[in-house]
Amino acid sequence: MNPKAHQPDSLPAPGPSALAQSEALVARLRAELDSAGGWLPFDRYMERALYAPGLGYYSGGARKFGLRGDDGSDFVTAPELSPLFAATLARPLAEALEASGTREVMEFGAGTGKLAAGLLNALDALGAEFDGYSIVDLSGELRERQRETVAAAAPALLAKVRWLDALPERFEGVVVGNEVLDAMPVRLFAATGGVWHERGVVWRDEAFAFDDRPVSAAADTALLADIDTAGEDYLTETHEAASAFTRTVCTMLARGAVFLIDYGFPRHEYYHAQRAQGTLMCHYRHRAHGDPFLYPGLQDITAHVEFTGIAEAGVETGADLLGFTSQARFLLNAGITDALSEIDPADTARFLPAANAVQKLLSEAEMGELFKVIAFSRGLDDTLQAFSSGDRSHTL
Repeated sequence: MNPKAHQPDSLPAPGPSALAQSEALVARLRAELDSAGGWLPFDRYMERALYAPGLGYYSGGARKFGLRGDDGSDFVTAPELSPLFAATLARPLAEALEASGTREVMEFGAGTGKLAAGLLNALDALGAEFDGYSIVDLSGELRERQRETVAAAAPALLAKVRWLDALPERFEGVVVGNEVLDAMPVRLFAATGGVWHERGVVWRDEAFAFDDRPVSAAADTALLADIDTAGEDYLTETHEAASAFTRTVCTMLARGAVFLIDYGFPRHEYYHAQRAQGTLMCHYRHRAHGDPFLYPGLQDITAHVEFTGIAEAGVETGADLLGFTSQARFLLNAGITDALSEIDPADTARFLPAANAVQKLLSEAEMGELFKVIAFSRGLDDTLQAFSSGDRSHTL
């Protein structure tokens, strides 16, 4: 591979061992390209780049979550930003456990384990009665970090935690996934001169490159026909994997609730004519850029979530749409300002960093508006306090 074909001057180069991992993944991808006739749909490339066993971004051993690029991490999530995120999220989770009469929690994509540790401690402090906390994560390296984090931060509750290799057919309890949907592979479609093409991946001039092929499948044609490109060239994503994941989880849910937190938009905003460049983005050492072919396996590749499709997928299983709102409104309804007020403002060393973090979680200019919370339920008669005001389900 020729990394110079893609590396921007502003991004640091990986070390020798990381580069060797990336090159091994490139070799595997090239072999798959050859067997597929020289062209792969982008979602196949993205799936391998993120999840190829032992080599993909999430299945390999590189650090991912942190506060700064110089610590080897690539991005920060809300649980890493502030413990008040978990402390606040625990309240609607506890409410859903009680309302559904269930006693289990399941988390998808637990990252470093900070959210799990925070939820365990907060649920315990709230007096929520739960028997187990299951974690579903594809990364063996992250599983070990999660175990260490929980053991250090919530040692008395570690015995409640278990890691799952496969989903149960039936689950009663509360499911949570923070920034899981955006890591699902997406397909890319480009309209040029009014004609839709699917954007795939080829190997050209010693590097991966995009290559477009005319859309032929009737289902794809019908989906794309509803997108108003205003007659201009247009690039966007579709989210079959995220929708399939939602259907699977909501089918598994026999009683309880599912909370999914991520950044994105309802369909009418997602496929707006002015969003002509799509939302695909990559993260490497806390720097965002648009090249998914830079160091395959060493950087995050993500896309914003199209929440209308997620809502449809959940409801198709017979689950109820419990609510949809912004992260800011959800956290405010759930009492994050009350949690912040428990810190003495006179203790500036603790209060000021906590207040700054809460500002990032709530601000429209930061995470408060871009991030949304969507929830599904079975067996809950009423809504939850976290959706008591500002529910946007009607916008989906």
